[in-house]
Amino acid sequence: MVSSKHFVNDPNELVRDSLKGLVKSNDHLKLDEEEKVVYVKNVDQVKKEQVTLLCGGGAGHEPSHAGFVGPAMLTAAVSGHVFASPSSSQVLSCIQRVYSPEHGTLVVVKNYTGDVLNFGRAIERFKASQMHTGNSNCKISMVVVGDDVGVVDQEEEVDVGRRGLAGTILVYKIAGSAAAMGESFEKVEALAKHAAENSFTVGCALDPASVPGRGLPRTLEENQIEFGMGIHNEPGFKLTNLSSAHDMVSSIVSHITSSKLFTEASKKAGGKKVVMLVNNLGALSNLELGLVTKEALDCASQCGLNVVRTFQGACMTGLAMNGISITFLLVPSCEEEGKEVLKYLDYPAYTPGWKNMITVPDASEKTEAEMQQIKATASKVQEKSASIAGEDSVLWSEIITSVYNNVQKEEPEITRLDTVMGDGDCGEVLLSGAKSVFDALKAGELPTDSPATTMMKISNLVEASMGGTSGVIYCLFFDGVAQSLTKVLASGPQHVTKDQWADALINGLETIQRYSTARVGDRTIIDALSPLVFEYKKSGDLNKALEAAKIGAEETKEMKPKRGRAVYVGNSGKGVPDAGAVGVCAVVSGIANVFN
Repeated sequence: MVSSKHFVNDPNELVRDSLKGLVKSNDHLKLDEEEKVVYVKNVDQVKKEQVTLLCGGGAGHEPSHAGFVGPAMLTAAVSGHVFASPSSSQVLSCIQRVYSPEHGTLVVVKNYTGDVLNFGRAIERFKASQMHTGNSNCKISMVVVGDDVGVVDQEEEVDVGRRGLAGTILVYKIAGSAAAMGESFEKVEALAKHAAENSFTVGCALDPASVPGRGLPRTLEENQIEFGMGIHNEPGFKLTNLSSAHDMVSSIVSHITSSKLFTEASKKAGGKKVVMLVNNLGALSNLELGLVTKEALDCASQCGLNVVRTFQGACMTGLAMNGISITFLLVPSCEEEGKEVLKYLDYPAYTPGWKNMITVPDASEKTEAEMQQIKATASKVQEKSASIAGEDSVLWSEIITSVYNNVQKEEPEITRLDTVMGDGDCGEVLLSGAKSVFDALKAGELPTDSPATTMMKISNLVEASMGGTSGVIYCLFFDGVAQSLTKVLASGPQHVTKDQWADALINGLETIQRYSTARVGDRTIIDALSPLVFEYKKSGDLNKALEAAKIGAEETKEMKPKRGRAVYVGNSGKGVPDAGAVGVCAVVSGIANVFN
C-alpha cells in the first residue's frame, strides 16, 4: 500500500479521497472538499442548541481528527497534508462554518507549533472580522493539549514542548459531551482545560511510520524498541532491546507515574484515580492490543493507581506505526467532581472513531439549510483615518519600499545565521514576505486608507508568501496590531497617535504569546520583538526601540535554545545570534530609515 502510485504521486489527493470515503460511509457527515473540513450535516441546528467544537491537524493520525466528528464529540475537523498543519485560511473557513453566536465555539488542538500558530491566527482573524461587524465579545477560545511526558528533561527542567498525543481524544470526549448536554461555554472550556492539564501519555514503537511518498525516515534494529517516539516519527527518549510485553508496559507506566508532572498533578487531584486509554499507533493487531491492555491494568494497580475506566483502540495513530501509547487521565478525588468527569465520558457519542458506535440513530435530524456565503474579508473601516503619525498613503509606500530593500540587503546574512542554527531558510522566507507586500503595493492591491485595513492586508499577504512558523508569527503580530487599531478607529476619523501605535504593537506581541510559549531568553524572534515594542511604548522613539531590538538580538548569541528548531542543535551555534531576531531588526531598520 505504501508503495502504491496514489501514495507516491499525490499525497494531498490521498488525504482528500480518504475524507471522501469517511463521509460517504457515515451519513451524518459532510465534507468541504476544497478546505478539507469534515462537519456534521445538521450543523445549523447544532449551532442553535449548544457550544460547538472543532479541531484539526495534519493527516496521518486517523481516526483522529475527522473520525471523532459527530453527536457528543466534535462539530467539525479540518485536515492538513500528511503530518502538516492546515493553513489558517482552512481553519478560518471551518470556524466560520460552525461558530455559534449564541453559545460560543471551542477549538481544541495538539501542542505542535504549526497547529497552535495556524489555529491561533485563524481565531484572531475571525475575532477581527466579528469586531468589524460590531461583535467585539464573540465567544471563541482555544485549548492546547500537551499530554506527552516523554519529552520533558526533568534533570535540566527543559521542556521543548509537550506534544499532543492520544490524551487529546479524552479532551474531545469530555468537552463534546458537556456541550451536548447543554453546559455553558465557560463550563465546557474549563472541563477541556482540566482534561488537557491532567492527561499524561507515553508511547513506544518498533519502527517509525512510513510516510507516503517518502518511505521510512529511519529504522530500528529487529530486536530494538524506542520509547517516547512521536506520532510524526520524532526521536524518543530511550532505545532498548525488545523484551516481554510486561516489561515494555511496565516501563511506560513507571515513566508516567514517576514523572514530576504526574506526581504534582496527582497531589492536586487528591489521589490516583485515573481513566486509562490504551492506544494502537496504527499497526498493532487487536490480539496484541488486548495483551497490552491487560498488562497496563496490572502495572497500574501495582503502581497504586485506581483505574475507574479503561478504553482501548486505534484513536491517535502515526500512520501504520507498529506501537502503542498509554494515557492516564487523573480524575478528581472529590466525589462530586469525579462523578461529573465520568458522566461526560460515559455519555453516548456517535462517531466513527469512538469505540464501536459508528452509526447515528435515524431520529429527527434536520438537513442543514443551504449555507449563506460567509464573507471571509472583514468590511473596511468606513471613515478614512490617518496613517502612521498622521501621514498619508505616500508614507506607507516609502516604508514598504524601504523595508523590502533593507531585507533584500540583509537576506544573505540572515540565511547564513539560520544555516548554523536552523534549516537555512529564514532569510529567504523573510524576503519572500517583504516582496509580496512590495509587489501588492506596486500593483495597487494594498489599501492604505486605514492603518487597520493595511495591517490586515499585510498579514494576509505574509501568510500566503512566507509559510512556516516564522510566517505565522509575523501574521499573529500584524493581526494583533490590526485589532487594536480597529478599536481606535471605530469612533470615526482621527489620527493615530504614537501612544496608540505603541499600544497596538504591544497587543501584537501579546497576540503572539497567546499561542506561542516563546518568551524573552528562549533565543527566538521574541528576544528582539519584545524589547522593541516596550522601548517604543516607553520612549516613543523608533531609533531607541530599534537599538533595544538589536541589543536583544545580540544577546541571543549566548543563549541556550529553548524553542524552535535550534533546540535540536543545542550549543553548537553558540556565538551566533538568532536569525529570526536579526530579521526583525532588518524590518525595523527599513522603517527607521524612512523617518530618519
